[in-house]
Amino acid sequence: MQDYQVQQAQVYTDFSGLNALKSQARTDKQAALEEVARQFESLFLSEMLKSMRKAGDVFAEGNYLNSKQSEFYRDMFDSQLSLTMAKDQGAGLADALVRQLSRQMPGMNSEGGKLADYKQSLADYDRSLPALSPRLPEQVAKVTEVAGIAVAMPAETSGAMPERFESPEHFVRELLPVAERIAVDAGIDPKLMVAQAALETGWGRHMIKGDGDQPSFNLFGIKADSRWQGDAVTITTTEYREGLPMKEQASFRSYPDYESSFRDYVSFLESNPRYRDVLSVADQPEVFADKLQQAGYATDPDYGQKIRQIMNRDSLMTLSLGSEGTKE
Repeated sequence: MQDYQVQQAQVYTDFSGLNALKSQARTDKQAALEEVARQFESLFLSEMLKSMRKAGDVFAEGNYLNSKQSEFYRDMFDSQLSLTMAKDQGAGLADALVRQLSRQMPGMNSEGGKLADYKQSLADYDRSLPALSPRLPEQVAKVTEVAGIAVAMPAETSGAMPERFESPEHFVRELLPVAERIAVDAGIDPKLMVAQAALETGWGRHMIKGDGDQPSFNLFGIKADSRWQGDAVTITTTEYREGLPMKEQASFRSYPDYESSFRDYVSFLESNPRYRDVLSVADQPEVFADKLQQAGYATDPDYGQKIRQIMNRDSLMTLSLGSEGTKE
């Protein structure tokens, strides 16, 4: 289905539709080309209508119905008429333009058809492989215990990290190195991931917990829907419905440690088509934050702005710069 804003380009008085076309050209060049070709055909038809009107103006001289006001509304009618005429079959000019220009577009064959194996961006590569279960370390430990084999687990999966953080600085100091490890493969800015985790958990002071205060290590507030096969906890949460905060019961994913939460966050974005545009700007963290909110990650209308504010805090910026300085 065509985007509503792009459809507005079919109303000659609405220029927001033309801006939407510029955005669409970054993600779907073929569809944008077809719409622009129709716009060009409408201009051609508009000029043709003007010429036809001028040819008849000589017969309107002295007509009491002919006035500047009537000419003004007639021109408005002609502008909209030209767009409407080009919308469907038109005069065939738009189709000819699409066939000709499609051949010059990357990823198109000589007939103007899209090449099946063409990858326009990283988001077009197959990312459908299932993520490793967050319970894998636990299962490995059980197997090694039964087999009587002593295996040294990596320090980051040993569960030595705190369940509660004393301050924002403590939160960043403990979790930023984990985010940096994940960012190597994911390409998402580690400061942004930590800032979003800080927003979701109140700098670790309001972590999601299960029965008996069992920690869930859920840093990103990802809910346990039908696709989730791991552990889950049910709590009362605040959701925004039509701009109003409401209390609701919801189930959230539970992980064995913080790194599993970071990895599942990346897997969650990569496996969901609605976040394709978000991942395409992974190298622009502030744009990423806004697009994340626009894609519907959270119901809070100020979600993206809040992430950007946290990301630019002195505590996060100072510690992140210190972390970058110690890299080898």
